[in-house]
Amino acid sequence: MATLAPHSSNTDRSGSFFLTTAIVMALTVVAGFSTQLGMGRSTFASPWHVHVHAVAFMGWVALFVTQSWLATRGPIAWHRRLGWIAAGWMGVMIAAALGVIVTMARAGHVPFFFMPQQLLIGDPLTLVGFVGLTGSAIALRRRTDWHARLHICGMTMLMGPAFGRMLPLPFMTPYALEASIIAGAVFPLAGILRDLRRDGTVHRAWWWGLAVLVATPLLTDVIAYSPVGDAIYRSVTAGSPGASVPGLEFPPPPIGPLITGR
Repeated sequence: MATLAPHSSNTDRSGSFFLTTAIVMALTVVAGFSTQLGMGRSTFASPWHVHVHAVAFMGWVALFVTQSWLATRGPIAWHRRLGWIAAGWMGVMIAAALGVIVTMARAGHVPFFFMPQQLLIGDPLTLVGFVGLTGSAIALRRRTDWHARLHICGMTMLMGPAFGRMLPLPFMTPYALEASIIAGAVFPLAGILRDLRRDGTVHRAWWWGLAVLVATPLLTDVIAYSPVGDAIYRSVTAGSPGASVPGLEFPPPPIGPLITGR
């Protein structure tokens, strides 16, 4: 997020598309988690590590929108300074996310429409995609055409949980994980349509983003259904209630209401 700001003809000082997309993505996240709360599937009584995770990721959403606004409307110097804070913030997000994923697997509390072993592999891989695309955006901060698009693609990798809270995932089993991840493709696809209408061509950054997005569930299944996936699951859940939960089977639906974030 270091310099979305345009200074030359190949960039987007008119970058209302990027700002609008950032706002829509943020509103999608809010809508997803608000739906979860409103339906009683989420609670503020969750353990402390869930709150840390929420603060870390909602903090990123706030940084993402702020940086998009600064890049297109605000002082560029502030955008650059805040960009390095955002880069460091990713480390907090990774630690918080892995803590929740491991705790959920060990407790045997994976939602019934996900296979525990698949989710344990898939969630970290989405983080790898996010870090790879966002890190590339930072590295290419002087090429603002790449920078802006790669940031949208990086944020797309984090949209699965928001879409997953709005999509009817129990009815999408056994492809619930894939559906929640691929739903985020709507944002790069919007970028492709915008490029085609404005320039008649598609910027390569969008193809990179879509490639990472599609590769994530494919690679998840390759690893999850392999001896490597078995070994990872056994190692993570050893000595915990999760060890008695089959990694490659869907857990039974809960008897009572589904409460996430345990």
